[in-house]
Amino acid sequence: MEPVIQITREPLNREALLAAVAAPEVGGIVIFEGVVRNHARGKQIRYLEYDAYPEMAEQQIRRIVEEARQRWGAERVAVAHRLGRVEIGEASVIIVVATPHRAEAFEACRYIIDTLKTTVPIWKKEVSLDGEAWVEG
Repeated sequence: MEPVIQITREPLNREALLAAVAAPEVGGIVIFEGVVRNHARGKQIRYLEYDAYPEMAEQQIRRIVEEARQRWGAERVAVAHRLGRVEIGEASVIIVVATPHRAEAFEACRYIIDTLKTTVPIWKKEVSLDGEAWVEG
């Protein structure tokens, strides 16, 4: 299955991503949903803003998913990341991995989010009550 990869300014749809990877041969589905919280580094957060180089971000996410496919057999993967303003409680990223067994789904999902956060050109700005600042990934 070709991975589903979305870099979008629209709210993320967990159910659609889950439906995209579900299949009869799947025994384990892991969903990671990164949600905007109301605090960070001792500051009260109002909202986050995400920016990216979308074409490069999508290309790098595809590479990460391919690595997960090779290492854990993660053939069914969906990754979606928001851009623009994301409010407290809204999802900024959702990763869904479906594999025949749960252990591989957990490992692949964790690898995808951890690698995405450190290598993909998506930048986060925290807007707090005290001002705003771009945050290292």
